Amino acid sequence: MNIEPLTEKHWPEVAAIYKSGVATGNASFSLAEPDWNGWDKAHVKNCRLVATENGTVLGWVALTAITDQCVFAGVAEVSVYVAENARGKGIGKQLLKTVIDESEKNNFWTLEARIFPENLASVKIHEENGFRIIGSRERIGQLNGVWRDTLLLERRSVKVGI
Repeated sequence: MNIEPLTEKHWPEVAAIYKSGVATGNASFSLAEPDWNGWDKAHVKNCRLVATENGTVLGWVALTAITDQCVFAGVAEVSVYVAENARGKGIGKQLLKTVIDESEKNNFWTLEARIFPENLASVKIHEENGFRIIGSRERIGQLNGVWRDTLLLERRSVKVGI
């Protein structure tokens, strides 16, 4: 398995993996499949990666700035998705580890993740990569007409010493 920068050439497979994750009902509140331009604009350019094997994308990870206020320039939300046929093989865990390394090289001091509590695999790989649950948000939004909770997880850079 190789981990490399995510580029537009990966987009068809990245979008398919995203769509598959959303179909589980435990990945995102968003049901709309973004196009490349919208996705590209929304995600940090230097912290987006894909895991590939024999030219096939197995999973991806990317950061989204939480705000454009300069005081929060080092805080981002992480998204990680793994292809359905590649789940349970440690790919998500490795992608998270690699994006954490990249984020610190690019002066991010806090990474956040908002995860549905039912997504136990995602919670587990985040915790294995140094994230901790700092709270929960009850009935924060509706998905298909059902109120859902999310867990808020956070990872602080060791460089910050927090």
